[in-house]
Amino acid sequence: MAFNPALCLAIANHIADSPQQRITFAEYMDMVLYNPEHGYYSSAVKLGLKGGDFFTSVHLGADFGELLAVQFAQMWEILERPVPFFLVEMGAGQGLLATHILTYHQRHHPDLFAILEYVIVEKSPTLRQEQQQRLRDLPVRWCNLEDIPPNSITGCFFSNELVDAFPVHQFTLIGGELREIYVTVQKKGENLLSQSTPSFIEVTGEASTPRLAEYFDLVGIDLTQSVYEEGYRSEINLAALDWLSIVADRLQSGYVLTIDYGYPASRYYNPRRSQGTLQCYYQHRHHHNPYVNIGQQDITAHVDFTALEKWGDRCGLNLVGLTQQGLFLMVLGLSQRIAALSHQQQSLSQLLQRREALHQLIDPSGLGSFGVLVQSKGLTQKQISQPLKGLTVPE
Repeated sequence: MAFNPALCLAIANHIADSPQQRITFAEYMDMVLYNPEHGYYSSAVKLGLKGGDFFTSVHLGADFGELLAVQFAQMWEILERPVPFFLVEMGAGQGLLATHILTYHQRHHPDLFAILEYVIVEKSPTLRQEQQQRLRDLPVRWCNLEDIPPNSITGCFFSNELVDAFPVHQFTLIGGELREIYVTVQKKGENLLSQSTPSFIEVTGEASTPRLAEYFDLVGIDLTQSVYEEGYRSEINLAALDWLSIVADRLQSGYVLTIDYGYPASRYYNPRRSQGTLQCYYQHRHHHNPYVNIGQQDITAHVDFTALEKWGDRCGLNLVGLTQQGLFLMVLGLSQRIAALSHQQQSLSQLLQRREALHQLIDPSGLGSFGVLVQSKGLTQKQISQPLKGLTVPE
């Protein structure tokens, strides 16, 4: 089984230096994924259909990005063609989505392309390097989200499968009370660091922050109800709220578009979903053990869209709409692309491959069920009255 010994030792050191020799699961997940030297996204991330740990809509061809570009072009029109118009992609993977969006605008909207400011916010040094190589001939710049000045962006902040990889707190219900799940080193002697490859185990304790209880007030969930069984377990994504606060602060006028897999809070914290949504991805297989393949696998949790809506409202973001990716892409033109397949001069194998890729984007049991959340800020009444094409009801 794969793991990174240096990362394990770094985590063990952090635990040894922490009060009660334990850290929150959010701290553990942050180190496993984002440790600057040894974290999964810093050194071992593998994306794509072949040889990757997981793939996203972007890996199925240019259609996903091109249809997003259609929506961005309409946003520019609604905002009355501001100069410059910013597209801020947060978590850009290998740079494929940026390539597809920019190339589409260059070909079909040269007036928009000429004034477009495309900014990538990327935490992973490995992925940033790959992006810079792939996008070296396109007008893109990179920066940290925190370095963008307040109220400076007119345009759209957007992300695809970003929020699910934010570190989450885990909790369990014991005796009807919320108890946080912590990570510590399994003791094999008096010295926690004496073992060459530390093993990590879970312990429970009081909540590390009152924000955990406040979160359920925000999303309107009462965990004290008798329908929640002893040992019920799930996640809380406080990092998503912190991220959205920064995004809202930097946006002067325009939109925030978030695409990810998740549920509204009522489904996320359904009593029957008693073990939460945390998943690990390693070589296109998923499982539920975050304490193996340390530093070599992705760890994710589903997104609570109710939390993003409610917290966005507190940050000055107005809800524009929430839909599913399949519906969103169909009204932006995917249905016409599917219909046009029968008129294309390609081999049968090429046609079938393209048809399969397009259908995967709208598969209701897969990518098509992903949530598409759109929020806005600073729009005039006239701009608010103009519906986004991707949120209209298909005919």
